[in-house]
Amino acid sequence: MIEVIGQGGNILRLEAREILTHADYEQVLIPKLEELIEKHGKARVLFVMREDFHGWEPSAMWDDAKFGMKHRADFEKCAVVGGPKWVEWATRLGSMLITAECKTFPASELELAQNWIETEVKPG
Repeated sequence: MIEVIGQGGNILRLEAREILTHADYEQVLIPKLEELIEKHGKARVLFVMREDFHGWEPSAMWDDAKFGMKHRADFEKCAVVGGPKWVEWATRLGSMLITAECKTFPASELELAQNWIETEVKPG
């Protein structure tokens, strides 16, 4: 299950629990991101995984991959907070497919992640 927990400017804050499904992508995530990208050009995403988060259904993983490839240049920053240990590795791998700056944070550093996602991107 995914829920929008905040939105402002080009930043979308999301919270994931249990298992992410195709319906989560189709009904929540993709429409919100497309709206944000259309309005602001580039999106920043703060993705918080709660303790009861277990991963993605195969169809949701496919939705994620398709959307990421279609919009690979439409993200500015992505912060992933919490989640199982394998999430850090998966985030690094996924960040190679998009142009955004991506970072992972332990659940205890949510405030640090929020500050980072709001900080301007350094030219480089």
